[in-house]
Amino acid sequence: MSSVPSVPTLTLNNGVEIPQLGLGVFQVDPQETTASVLSALEVGYRHIDTAEMYGNEKEVGRAVRESGVPRDEVFITSKLNNGFHAHDDALTAFARTLEDLDTDYVDLFLIHWPLLPSRGDYADTWRALEEIYHSGRAKAIGVSNFNPHHLNRLFEETEVVPAVNQIEIHPYFAQDDVRAFNTEHGIATEAWAPLTQGKVLDDPVVTSVAERLERTPAQVVLRWHIQRGDIVFPKSVTPSRIEENFRIFDFELTAGDMAAITSLDRNWRTGLDPDTNNG
Repeated sequence: MSSVPSVPTLTLNNGVEIPQLGLGVFQVDPQETTASVLSALEVGYRHIDTAEMYGNEKEVGRAVRESGVPRDEVFITSKLNNGFHAHDDALTAFARTLEDLDTDYVDLFLIHWPLLPSRGDYADTWRALEEIYHSGRAKAIGVSNFNPHHLNRLFEETEVVPAVNQIEIHPYFAQDDVRAFNTEHGIATEAWAPLTQGKVLDDPVVTSVAERLERTPAQVVLRWHIQRGDIVFPKSVTPSRIEENFRIFDFELTAGDMAAITSLDRNWRTGLDPDTNNG
């Protein structure tokens, strides 16, 4: 395997370093998860994004153990499932995450969705995460799918500013307003569904750039994310695709390429709206 540049890291607002590229395991069957993560770690990934909701934390933990890569060299993120927003339930669920991952700590733990009031008070949930953070069992804490009004409430009622906000971002849903809000408040932005579930890969703008650069459409879109400054973790269970997605640090998009891809924004979601999702 030819050498590739190292994955750059970003510094979170509490000083923790996070690799800008990782492997996502959303919708990866538990039976395929260990092999997928092992392939990624062999290629050079050092960031794995999982969640209680995905049902594959045990397999992620197994892969990290079997890989031979020291635990402190692998950045592991997990997320609190929607049914455990009550303060004590959140603490119990987090303990179960550590048990399933077979680790003493996670590098990042997120509230997966803010949810509506009928499913719990996310400010109270956040206070539980603050306890987890202060205990050292999560090196950083953050949120997922939070809009600015959700974050403003956390600023007003709690103490720790989230280190990360993980939101849906791709060329068809650029979310520049939420990204700007995150940046203004020192919150790193992570992009889920970075490849628009594959739908953007046939877009003529993307394929034209890919052909000129002799890269794949997926590599071009992932590079767009990286150059925007977001953290991204594409999903795959195919070793060749996992490696392909990793090889995005030895080329750059021009300002014109970046503008052309950004202009594809059509405010089109692939997933749920945080303001209407009640879990």
